[in-house]
Amino acid sequence: QVQLVESGGGLVQAGGFLRLSCVVSGSSFILNNCAWYRQAPGNQRELVARISRVGSTNYADSVKGRFTISRDDAKNTVHLQMDSLKPEDTAVYYCQANVWRTGGFDDYWGQGTQVTVSS
Repeated sequence: QVQLVESGGGLVQAGGFLRLSCVVSGSSFILNNCAWYRQAPGNQRELVARISRVGSTNYADSVKGRFTISRDDAKNTVHLQMDSLKPEDTAVYYCQANVWRTGGFDDYWGQGTQVTVSS
């Protein structure tokens, strides 16, 4: 089995920053594409940022220029650096990983970490 554990969420004032981390653990797997999603109350879960296995990235228009996704394959970790935070960034943030294991690729999700930005 593969597990994802997020950390780094919290309460911050508008204009501040947070750094989210997601550690992927398990046996005999290869980390493929990874992503961060978020879900605010009453809203659908939306893609925030994605990073491919070779490091190509893409971002939601609402976070371009403020958020940066990165990965450390030696540690099976994905980060989301969030700068210039706005109240509308308040949401539960979820890490998602596409993982190869014997038999093929599967998607896994973390439990989520709360980010609250006060005005």
